[in-house]
Amino acid sequence: MAELNTSNNILGSNYLIFLMAVYVRWCVALHSYSGEKTPPKFGDYEAQRHWMEVTYNLQLQDWYKNTTDNDLEYWGLDYPPLTAYHSYICSLIFAHIIPDSVQLNSSRGYESYEHKLLMRYTVLISDLLFYIPAIICYFRIYQKQKELLPSNLCILFTLFYPGLILIDYGHFQYNCVSLGFFVSSVMLILIQYFKTASIFFCLALNYKQMELYHSLPFFFFFLGKFFLLVRKKKKSLALKFITQIGVVVLSTFLIIWSPFLLNISYAKQVLNRIFPVERGVFEDKVSSFWCILNIVYKIHDNINNQTMFRICFLITLFSVLPSLIDLMLTPTYEKFKLSLIINSICFFLFSYHVHEKSILLVAIPVALDFPQHPFISFWFLSISSFSMLPLLITDGLFLPFFVLFLFYILCSVIFLTKHTVYVFNINNPSIKIRLKTVINFSLLGCLSLVLLTITCSPPLRYPYLWSLLISFYSFIHFIGFLSYYYFKQCNFSFTKKKKC
Repeated sequence: MAELNTSNNILGSNYLIFLMAVYVRWCVALHSYSGEKTPPKFGDYEAQRHWMEVTYNLQLQDWYKNTTDNDLEYWGLDYPPLTAYHSYICSLIFAHIIPDSVQLNSSRGYESYEHKLLMRYTVLISDLLFYIPAIICYFRIYQKQKELLPSNLCILFTLFYPGLILIDYGHFQYNCVSLGFFVSSVMLILIQYFKTASIFFCLALNYKQMELYHSLPFFFFFLGKFFLLVRKKKKSLALKFITQIGVVVLSTFLIIWSPFLLNISYAKQVLNRIFPVERGVFEDKVSSFWCILNIVYKIHDNINNQTMFRICFLITLFSVLPSLIDLMLTPTYEKFKLSLIINSICFFLFSYHVHEKSILLVAIPVALDFPQHPFISFWFLSISSFSMLPLLITDGLFLPFFVLFLFYILCSVIFLTKHTVYVFNINNPSIKIRLKTVINFSLLGCLSLVLLTITCSPPLRYPYLWSLLISFYSFIHFIGFLSYYYFKQCNFSFTKKKKC
């Protein structure tokens, strides 16, 4: 315990970590972004600006509809309504400060220093409102329930996770909003505010449809709670519980979707945009099973999209079923947390139309497990950041990636190595040493591939060789992590039978 108090003194207060986290985010924001000065479609930065243009100038029923003023081939809205509402709120600010940036049609590709600055501010404000407070509250509450690592240490490693910072502030997105809602929902599950947790998760799902990665553990956890009450012969209480959850979820969806439910065609337009089957199983090089398989068997040439969608659906479903059934039979918080990790890894590896950035949906549940498995969580967060290297190089973000990556490893050397008694949950010293050796060699492999990528040109015959090597190297790790977390869930034992 004295060692834990020492770390708290070294790390200082949450306020210092908070200020450092904001400073690092703004430093990354000074660099390039997706599609900067690269017509005709520019990149994700232009997509976010264009959505503000569309929501500001067009009627709501035309936001997701292909019209002369809304060419869906040019960055059409492809996220659920909450994202569109967020874009609209931002557009009101931009229309007041930089009106040229949201002029219909004529603002395409709009770029200026002032606009970049204001766009960066919108991400930072969103981060300050949704994600950062949720992370701080989660770890503070978690530490009160279980004396593990200091909450400051967990907050530090989660807020300084390179992947999310580089994607939101460099590549340019608002993942902090949906992930903030998600973290809040998990925190509310921890303190048994189940109905409020349902609302927050519905908000996350209605901001980004990729939150489907986390939806099944929520459903099976609540289903497990229902059956647990039934087994205890509290059928009326069980029926009340599941009815209240259902009413809360349905009401939240109805409120968010209400403008699009006035006409069934409006709702269909949104659904067609947020589930684009025609876009294929993957686009760029990503560390998924299908991208790796494509090296030896060309999926795009041999299987059509509709068939591939069904294959992905079935394999993903079967890969997560053992975790979900186990969670339903034993609906505890720790099993719920592990199931979130397992499901998100399986969705990333096997589901349809996966982006490199989708690894963030795996990384945040892993980060929430930091108090229980710090070294494994740190290892995963490092590998997940590394897996996005080809995308970050394309965006001109290699320098901030490299600095953040080295800083993250340095933090582990300074802080985590002092807590080997806590971080491994393993009593055998020789196993601890071997595991630390494996992690060190793994990170050394990452650094070697980084240096190879920036110092050597790939063979002319294989221009994507380095990207494929990075994807394959990361994929092998993700398979290993999936096996580890499956083992932890299926062999999880509690010293105290404590209800969630």
